Amino acid sequence: MRSLHLQKNSNHTNGRRASVSVSASAIPRLVCVAVFFALLVFLIQSSLFNVNRSSIDLSFKEEISVLSNFQSTVQQCVANRGLGLTSHVTDHCKLILKFPPGTNSTWYNEQFKIFEPLEYHYDVCEAILLWEQYRNMTTVLTRDYLDVRPDGWLDYAAKRIAQLGADKCYNQTLCEEHLNLILPAKPPFHPRQFRSCAVVGNSGDLLKTEFGKEIDNHDIVIRDNEAPVNKKYAKHVGLRRDFRLVVRGAARNMIKILNGSTDEVLIIKSVTHRDFNTMIKSIPNPVYLFQGIVLRRGAKGTGMKSIELALSMCDIVDIYGFTVDPGYTEWTRYFSTPRKGHNPLQGRAYYQLLECLGVIRIHSPMRAQRKQDWSDVPSREMISKAHAAALCLKRGRADQAALGQFGSCKVWGNVDPDNTGPISGSSDMSEVRKYSNYSKWELMPFGSLRKEAQDHYVQMDGVSLYKMDGNKLDDLVCVRHSSKSEV
Repeated sequence: MRSLHLQKNSNHTNGRRASVSVSASAIPRLVCVAVFFALLVFLIQSSLFNVNRSSIDLSFKEEISVLSNFQSTVQQCVANRGLGLTSHVTDHCKLILKFPPGTNSTWYNEQFKIFEPLEYHYDVCEAILLWEQYRNMTTVLTRDYLDVRPDGWLDYAAKRIAQLGADKCYNQTLCEEHLNLILPAKPPFHPRQFRSCAVVGNSGDLLKTEFGKEIDNHDIVIRDNEAPVNKKYAKHVGLRRDFRLVVRGAARNMIKILNGSTDEVLIIKSVTHRDFNTMIKSIPNPVYLFQGIVLRRGAKGTGMKSIELALSMCDIVDIYGFTVDPGYTEWTRYFSTPRKGHNPLQGRAYYQLLECLGVIRIHSPMRAQRKQDWSDVPSREMISKAHAAALCLKRGRADQAALGQFGSCKVWGNVDPDNTGPISGSSDMSEVRKYSNYSKWELMPFGSLRKEAQDHYVQMDGVSLYKMDGNKLDDLVCVRHSSKSEV
């Protein structure tokens, strides 16, 4: 019995070994089959993707051709104007701006533990859509915007008031008391209101030039923060003072910096707070809050905000005092000692891209040594065609035709064109402010605007465009001040 039992066990063990042996030998075959099917699925998907891509390329052949030609012009512009920068086109939308080998990258990024790179990647289609959008936008916060934007008073207004003591405006009346002083009902400034604007930065490079008279010959001049305007620096930076973009920390010095100027418009970059309001109540100058975005994909800081502001009002934007020449080793200001500041290579590359997209015109010490005619910058006609092509690629022809010029409007609102609304101000202003012309821009008759600004208003059907959040192109708040039939 025992031997029989052993024999059965032996047979059972041998059978199990045989089964294991068979299973082991089948594994490689199963793996091969799995790999084969995975490869087959991949090939099918790749084929479908390529067919789909080919059909897309074929259906937008004309737009891709327009953008490719535009890219070639941008590339040549960078070669001619980039002072060593070169443009490398990767497709009809993408390009890389490269600094020459051996460029001294002296700025160290403490967060990522690296020095500034010598090349930067850009999407030209996205950039041209973003910056051309600013030509039709309002960049000053208004009551219309807060009324139309969903939870504009509850959420957004609270973000623009420091020392509120709450994360939301649960009491709208209280928030209005904070903002009324600098809150116009409607946009005080309009697209295409001025032909030429000079945006003057604070770089020490200004002391190497004598751009003063040239700067003053613009229709308006926009300056930053505490930058002084006086006879000492007149030949370098000019004497004209129309707009000044200021950050929160500049409030304590602003009366001194204004130095008796009564017409210079102050645009507060970030938030208002008690210090600002106290100052505003005692001066005759117009004061407003900037309404816009901080561009985080390119150069940063008040200078970029100033360009946004200028582009929303001016046909031509000339920039001075932005350190964009080779050999930049430290951040200098024309009126103070050097200190650490913005990343120079990143800013230089992005500003050069903007010039070759027709957004700005750069003036600097090295450029002052040669005649500036801008014939190598894409023409307005070419830019308009590239913009239309980029928009068509983004939305498709049918959608673009259906959406028209207001395709980026996420939120719509209507305002009675006959109701001008309250002007900015408060009951506790000083006599100096009460009897000044601080509200002159808000009360300016439509008929007194430049003809190009009036034509633009008609073309836009009386609609004001505002940014809502982030860098998205399709997140505009659109406020109609008159119906199409009324226009």
